[in-house]
Amino acid sequence: MKVMKFGGTSVGSAERIKNVARLITGRGQNIVVLSAMSGTTNTLVEIADYLKHHNINGAKEVVNALEKKYQKTISLLFTEVDLRMEADEEIRGIFSHIRGLCHDNLTDDEEKEILACGEMMSTTLMYLYLHQQGVNACFLPALDFMRTNELSEADSDYIREHLEALLEETPAADLYITQGYICRNHQGKVDNLQRGGSDLTASLIGAAVMASEVEIWTDIDGMHNNDPRYVENTSPVAELHFEEAAELAYFGAKILHPSCVLPAKVNNIPVRLLNTMEPEAKGTLIHNTDRSHTIKAVAAKDGIIAIKIKSSRMLLASVFMHRVFEIFDNYRKPIDMIATSEVGVTVTVDSPLKLEHILDELKEIGTVKVDNNMCIICVVGDLHWKNRGFEADALDALRDIPVRMVSYGGSESNISFLVSADDKVAALRALQKRLFPGD
Repeated sequence: MKVMKFGGTSVGSAERIKNVARLITGRGQNIVVLSAMSGTTNTLVEIADYLKHHNINGAKEVVNALEKKYQKTISLLFTEVDLRMEADEEIRGIFSHIRGLCHDNLTDDEEKEILACGEMMSTTLMYLYLHQQGVNACFLPALDFMRTNELSEADSDYIREHLEALLEETPAADLYITQGYICRNHQGKVDNLQRGGSDLTASLIGAAVMASEVEIWTDIDGMHNNDPRYVENTSPVAELHFEEAAELAYFGAKILHPSCVLPAKVNNIPVRLLNTMEPEAKGTLIHNTDRSHTIKAVAAKDGIIAIKIKSSRMLLASVFMHRVFEIFDNYRKPIDMIATSEVGVTVTVDSPLKLEHILDELKEIGTVKVDNNMCIICVVGDLHWKNRGFEADALDALRDIPVRMVSYGGSESNISFLVSADDKVAALRALQKRLFPGD
């Protein structure tokens, strides 16, 4: 059994839903995970935002516009009258639920109910369309098995137990259709796995059923060796180790959500990245065995802030370092890069959230300098320290780029450079020219 996940652009229109239906039929008894149709989640966020600002009429106008989009999709999908009427009734019921939540004093729980409606609608349309095509599809409501625990982490035992029970109820189904992103929390309330959570859903399901493979279908033919938005003639990477894929996902490769990697990695389930627009393309295979002694790809992470803290007291180095990292830990603030000396440390963060309070506390132990508008350029591959020359090639490629920080040795899979955001494109292109001259 495979798990096949399709993102929002893959099911973004009636024609694309039909295309996905063709891709998933006739390939065995697999589990299909769907995101919301492209643009839907953003629209649902907009509706919730209007409600938070007590603009109920504004929210309802957006609801009406979104419903028209789905009515058009239904008219293009269904030729059988009974199934068209059933689809129309199901989608109207979901929009009726959204309208029922359009009131003042929207709670966080109600907002999450609104955000869950996108995946509810996309899976409903796919499930009914498959039946129109004569496919014996079975609906697996994610809210019946996908759950997080008290720490907002996936409850793997609960997921496995409840998913197995649902599958045993319908052993003869041709396909199983379920939602990505949405779940229940430990209190049983509707929740979600954050943006990109559909990738995590697919990985968790793959781990629960010990799938032979998890396929992530998007609108690009695998993970490329550089960012095609800024660099010409990039090419998909044929194979990646899980650790390499995790580094690329964390440092800016949008095709794969970082949280997806761990459940598949620890359960040794390969993940394959494929393109719904070019299904014949080989894509990228991610697994635990590929260590080919090469540099694989480059990625960039924007919105980085560098913070330099220099001790202004006669503190022991260990005491100073402890206080610095204690402050970041108290605010649950993750750090991307670190450079240290006996009297100072420079770190990077990827968000200004809580930063003002952190800086206030850091100023109690030292002088603080902040550099905004920075970017992390990450070079990923088999960068074990005994593999000679890889780091030298990367450094030489950036010889004309001002580099604020370098991080090497913390991982065997990447070397990271902090540069000004203004130098991002030049850095990506220079690395492409030096590291992948054949592309």
